[in-house]
Amino acid sequence: MGSPEALRFSSMFGALGHESRLEALRLLLRAHPDGMVAGELQEELGIPASTLSHHLDALRREGLIEQVREGRFLRYAVATESLQELLGFLYAECCGGRCGAVIEMPPPAAAARA
Repeated sequence: MGSPEALRFSSMFGALGHESRLEALRLLLRAHPDGMVAGELQEELGIPASTLSHHLDALRREGLIEQVREGRFLRYAVATESLQELLGFLYAECCGGRCGAVIEMPPPAAAARA
């Protein structure tokens, strides 16, 4: 059996294994650190609100995105720490751990707003 870490990250990759979810994550990365409200994502992706909600919930359950209520709207943003961990998991094995790959990503959303 794989490690608990491998199980966690395989679940994250599973959530990213749908075209609409992957595109939503890419849009949110482009909008970092402010994120986007659900209506903006829906307009960009061209999918029904109920379908979008399902996809965003899957990404949120895996810790890949964060959701904040702003009055009547829900704003979504990338959970950069989780993405850094996911990419770090892959890069840890690069060149047998000898290549020293460095992943440069923006600071987590909380730090960027401070």
